Amino acid sequence: MFFLNLSLPEFLAVLGSLSGVVVALYLLDRLRKKHTVATLRFFSVTEKPPVLKHRRKLQQPWSLLLQLISLLLLLLAIAQVRWGSPARAARDHVLILDTSAWMNARNGQARLMDQARAAAQNYVKLLPSSDRVMVVRADVLATPATLFESDRRKIRQAIDQSQPGGAALNIGAALEFAQQAQRIRAQHSGEIVFVGAGRVSADENPTLAIPANLRSISIPSPTEHCGLRKVSVRRSLNDPDVWEVFVAVKNYGDTARSVPLAVQFGGAPIGTQRFNLKPGAEENAAFHFKTRAAGWLEARLFTQDAFPQDDRAVLDLPARKILPVMVYSAEPELLRPVFTAISGVQATFAPIAAYDPKISTGIVLFDHFAPPSAPETDTIWMEPPAGKSHIEVRMTMPNVKLKRWLADHPLGAGLRTKDLEFSSAEIFRTRPDDIPIAESDAGPLIVARPGKHKMVAFGFHPVRSGMKYELTTPLLFANILRWMAPDIFRSWELTAGTVGTVDVELESEADPSSIRVITEDAKPVPFTVQGRMLRFFAGAPGIVRVLTGDRELVYSMTLPQPGDVIWKPGSAKRGLPGRSPSEPASRDIWQWLAIAGALGLLADWILYGRKRSAAPASEASRSVLWRKAS
Repeated sequence: MFFLNLSLPEFLAVLGSLSGVVVALYLLDRLRKKHTVATLRFFSVTEKPPVLKHRRKLQQPWSLLLQLISLLLLLLAIAQVRWGSPARAARDHVLILDTSAWMNARNGQARLMDQARAAAQNYVKLLPSSDRVMVVRADVLATPATLFESDRRKIRQAIDQSQPGGAALNIGAALEFAQQAQRIRAQHSGEIVFVGAGRVSADENPTLAIPANLRSISIPSPTEHCGLRKVSVRRSLNDPDVWEVFVAVKNYGDTARSVPLAVQFGGAPIGTQRFNLKPGAEENAAFHFKTRAAGWLEARLFTQDAFPQDDRAVLDLPARKILPVMVYSAEPELLRPVFTAISGVQATFAPIAAYDPKISTGIVLFDHFAPPSAPETDTIWMEPPAGKSHIEVRMTMPNVKLKRWLADHPLGAGLRTKDLEFSSAEIFRTRPDDIPIAESDAGPLIVARPGKHKMVAFGFHPVRSGMKYELTTPLLFANILRWMAPDIFRSWELTAGTVGTVDVELESEADPSSIRVITEDAKPVPFTVQGRMLRFFAGAPGIVRVLTGDRELVYSMTLPQPGDVIWKPGSAKRGLPGRSPSEPASRDIWQWLAIAGALGLLADWILYGRKRSAAPASEASRSVLWRKAS
């Protein structure tokens, strides 16, 4: 017999305190008695106080004994006294079920996941009925499917509903979670049981600390396997119409393999390559193809093994958009070389007389011309007439020098040329929200105005001035077009990878507030930035987008990762345990003790409580009868 909730000193201390209170209340209740009399006429005041004689024996001692025994029984129930040996008390076990991507592999006709579920059910059947089990599903994360539960139906249901995920097994995190759960929630810690194939990354295997109470039930799995490790696609820096494709293939087995790879876009072949892979080796292949159209890029390994899930990867490539620019100018040949040098721009030149006020797409440039109302689209104004300019012209000055660029804004990025002199230039009057891109000592020379329809105004003609032969001119126009239509100039990089932690190398150190990491339904994803390295975590398959300035990286977390090596805990118990007795050696009896204590208090009230409450009433009735008789 032993206590489950209290230790013996704690139990005795509580019992002694409550017993003392009960005895004190008992004696106080019986120290004085109240008597009701008819009149005080026959009573006289005594000069000496009455002498009280102490009783030599307790009145109703059986009532006191019954109360103390009932109190003892209730305290035993609260302490959860158990009958039997504490060594065979109910234990709390943590059952770690491997739900990594590799559990989708087949060993013969059955999946590894089906075999693991059957082994887990067999383990639960061998446990005593009073033992509690927490089911934990482990892949890249350790996710509890139940709390410590003794209901076998709920445990079986949690095991049967477990399915493989898309990531490799992180056994270290699973074991740490199991140990923490037993420290915090378990009453008597039992075993930590791992059921699965146990394929982990090569970096994780040597660093694992094995718990002393670990049991491993290994599921045999095939050893020979080749699969896609990573597929990455990006626009070429030299030609934006060209996609560069990089494919990584790994041999996870113990023998050399020859594996053919084929890459297709929209069903049309791009390239093929055969990999001759040594055991544990990883090799890469690169392909190039040119297209502006959107479509599906597919990389496929033509091999047959037990895990076909990583033999194929598909990426959805976006179309390359072209920015239409409409130029109204009397001298189109001056501006034609500027727009020809900017990739992704389709410029159309028309005389001023051909202006269409209904134009509402792309960007419209007005050279020495200002219509009565601005079109419903983004516009660029070159030396607009002072009285008709939509950005107010403060004055026109001769011999103006450009002194400053707004270098810390995207519109002025990379612009360094100074001391350019213009024979004549307009000086603008700015609003609080306007952006002065270039300034002279007299005021702004180039002004940008944000809003629904963005606007940029030049106080001079860059091609007629000394800027004609400067690299600043096409760079300035590229900055303006990128500011007005950032999606057109966005560089794309798409990667098919696996669920887990993703490291992204940035082109330069960036402010984290200028970076967005979102899912395909625009929900934010937490991330950290350290130097030029961005890191985020994806716990489930899906699409994650990283937007940094004019660069967008798309990560398709759909390529399963089987793991590199099989984890083999050296000091753990192995296999199923021996059959335990069908009933535990210790049993709960607190329910019966609680019932017995409640019945004892009820008996005390029936036998003694009603008599004490009825005595004063009877004396009162006798006094009333005496008064009537007199």
